[in-house]
Amino acid sequence: MRDYDFGLRRLHSLLGIIPIGLFVTQHLIVNHFATGGEEAFNKASGFMGNLPFVNWLEWFIIYIPLMFHAFFGLYIAFTSKPNVNRYSTYRNWMFLLQRITGVFLVIFIAWHIWQTRIQKALGTEVDFDMMADIFSSPLMVAFYVVGVVSATFHFANGFWSFLVTWGVTQSQRSQRISTYVMTVLFIALSVIGIRAIFAFV
Repeated sequence: MRDYDFGLRRLHSLLGIIPIGLFVTQHLIVNHFATGGEEAFNKASGFMGNLPFVNWLEWFIIYIPLMFHAFFGLYIAFTSKPNVNRYSTYRNWMFLLQRITGVFLVIFIAWHIWQTRIQKALGTEVDFDMMADIFSSPLMVAFYVVGVVSATFHFANGFWSFLVTWGVTQSQRSQRISTYVMTVLFIALSVIGIRAIFAFV
């Protein structure tokens, strides 16, 4: 059973980077086209929405890996035992924040899918006007800002853990360098995502 759990945790870690992390990065970049105006966003969004076999790609590259990562992540979050009260170190706080953002992201992503992909399936066009309508509410703007920052943190911090788990960064020096790189990644993706949100406002 321990070997089975170990394998699931490895798979969970891998899927968080490939394909989910890559998709999050691509999704934020496409949304950032909104900073160039309505036409730029609609063109970029339309290109992604009209890729060959897009439904197959969405299910097998995004939804199925995402569901496994989310549900097994909830299991990890609610069975892990953070010890920041006893050992208030940087990495222990990152461990706790990884689990908090993971739980929040299950709610945020489900809501985001409802507002966009489900509405598209029901016949609504996913375009600049749809997003502008969503962000006409200040509460939705705040919710999405928190969601984007949670997603970029979860990805960047999860990437750091992935490198350790898979034996890429084993020395203290390599882990320290990785911390700096992932901090830059977190900030860069957060700026891209937040700029996109306010482009719709």
